[in-house]
Amino acid sequence: MDYRVRHRTTYRYAQDVSYSHHLLHLSPRATATQAVKEASLTVTPATAYRVERSDFFGNASEWLALNEPHAVIDIVAQSLVTVVDSPARDPGASAPWETVRASLEEAGAAAQNIVQFLFDSALTTFSVDLPAYAGKSFTPGRPLLAGAIDLMSRIHADFRYDKTVSDASTPVDRVFEMRAGVCQDLAHVAIAAMRSLGLPARYVSGYLMTRPPPGKARMIGADASHAWFSVWAPPYGWVDLDPTNDVIPGKEHITVAWGRDYWDVAPVNGIVIGGADHLIEVGVDVIPAG
Repeated sequence: MDYRVRHRTTYRYAQDVSYSHHLLHLSPRATATQAVKEASLTVTPATAYRVERSDFFGNASEWLALNEPHAVIDIVAQSLVTVVDSPARDPGASAPWETVRASLEEAGAAAQNIVQFLFDSALTTFSVDLPAYAGKSFTPGRPLLAGAIDLMSRIHADFRYDKTVSDASTPVDRVFEMRAGVCQDLAHVAIAAMRSLGLPARYVSGYLMTRPPPGKARMIGADASHAWFSVWAPPYGWVDLDPTNDVIPGKEHITVAWGRDYWDVAPVNGIVIGGADHLIEVGVDVIPAG
């Protein structure tokens, strides 16, 4: 499936910003099931400098600075991507979760790219009894992928999707207490639950193709940034799971970046001097191409 993605972020400040520096994660990354055919980024007003680079996790990122006074910043990222379905996997054929945990404990630095996702990060630190919650899915000897899929389904059933109860910095403990949040929060709960058992899990940011109700026209800007999580499940490697929708992501999920949690891959992050109060407008369009 080919998609054209347009992600527009506009900051409007009550007073002029003297200068601002931003880190962007807006360009989709190439994966085994995704090819990036085009990617562009337009920033208004003109930047003093821009630097494209791969971050620590291999995601496409861009640093930019605006050194002249400005009251509005408009950032538009556009891309053309091709996504294919993930290969079929038998959850029951994945390795037992205790075996995976033991193998990673022995591997240490030799498996750094996997082991680094075992540890707490800023938004996945917890004090609630997540091991007990996760343990209901990871019974003794259960194949890891089967347990992770069960955990995904339980979070989907136990947690209410609610845009009004959290923000980008809401901790896992609070989300777990409310049993509510947005896709980012549900992903963080799943990641923290996996890590509480000594199993690696990473945060994935991206987009999801949404479909309007029958008989209704699709609204421009109706799509939004999305988030899910990924688990290390030998022999299959990393497998994505979407607790918000209780699905294994396929060709309607577009991957932008992955990291330990949201803060590693926030679409737009930065520092501004001045500006006082501000408003943020975000619009995302994911449109099938061809």
